Amino acid sequence: MRIVQIIDSLEIGGAEKMAVNYANALLTKIEFSGLVATRAEGKLKSELDEKVSYLFLNRKRIIDFGAVLRLRKYCKENNIDFIQAHGTSYFIAILVKFVYPKVKIVWHEHFGARHTENINKNTLLLFCSYFFKGIVVVNKSLEEWCKLNLRCNNITLLNNFTLNKVEVPCTILKGFEGKKIVCIANLKYPKNHSFLVEIANKILKKYPDWSFHLIGKDFLDDYSNQLKAQIRDYKLNDSVFIYGSKNDIFHILKQSDIAILTSISEGLPVSVIEYGLMKKPVVLTKVGEIPFIIKDGIEGFLVDSNDIDLFYEKLINYIQEEDLRTQMGNALYQIIIDKHSEKYIIANYLNWVTNL
Repeated sequence: MRIVQIIDSLEIGGAEKMAVNYANALLTKIEFSGLVATRAEGKLKSELDEKVSYLFLNRKRIIDFGAVLRLRKYCKENNIDFIQAHGTSYFIAILVKFVYPKVKIVWHEHFGARHTENINKNTLLLFCSYFFKGIVVVNKSLEEWCKLNLRCNNITLLNNFTLNKVEVPCTILKGFEGKKIVCIANLKYPKNHSFLVEIANKILKKYPDWSFHLIGKDFLDDYSNQLKAQIRDYKLNDSVFIYGSKNDIFHILKQSDIAILTSISEGLPVSVIEYGLMKKPVVLTKVGEIPFIIKDGIEGFLVDSNDIDLFYEKLINYIQEEDLRTQMGNALYQIIIDKHSEKYIIANYLNWVTNL
């Protein structure tokens, strides 16, 4: 089997990480594993195994005939069986199929809020779905939405996974040792960082020696500007820190004591898998696939979106009880190892693809 992953960019993000993870994980499992970045490269390029075939298309427009032809040539020269298109990269994959009908398209959907959208907002996706051989989704809501709205019957739910990798430690978290709360999420909707700052403001009034650490791409846009203004308004600049994109995630997590997510919608966040691998106690919003992985009060705490009082209460529980942090972190680790390991997910994926 010969499979290539396609992703719009290699900037740090959930879908981007999964494209790299699949390319790396499949390298020793199939005859050919490749990855194509269509619009931009980025920090995740350094995490791609050197043996994975790589192509950067430098696509400039929505319909870029030069990029389509370069991708067609790549697929033809490498005798590609499947293009696994992540997120919005499905469109260029379909254009390639029009000029190279032999290749089969698998769409990998990561956008957790898709299930809230009307099909009228996704007419291009509906049209393209006629040409999908299969669809991979990362939570049950997306699975139901795709079955109801798209024209492809081969749909499978596969959990995200992450790979242990060699990192170059470079990020040093600020604040006091043993009192650091981390959130790994790009600064964008629907990650809901303003809610995080509200929680931080409430926590820090009672525990001023604790600190919050925001890891993820800063797009330097209105969302970012409003977030920074909110931090300034609450006078939290010495307790809430923004670091931007980082490659040494496991090193960062080693320095942290509690891990959180405050999103209002998700697929299955890769950051939750990373939290688990590092045995971090978590407080997460009850969105996407998260409630199907984590049992509240056993592998972590789950809170409804924007329930600031309950989120605050659960964080206080962790702050006050170090033994509880250890217990919850170990329980989450076991779930991730059992159900979200590379070996488990890739075996299920290959079985599904083979049957296509």
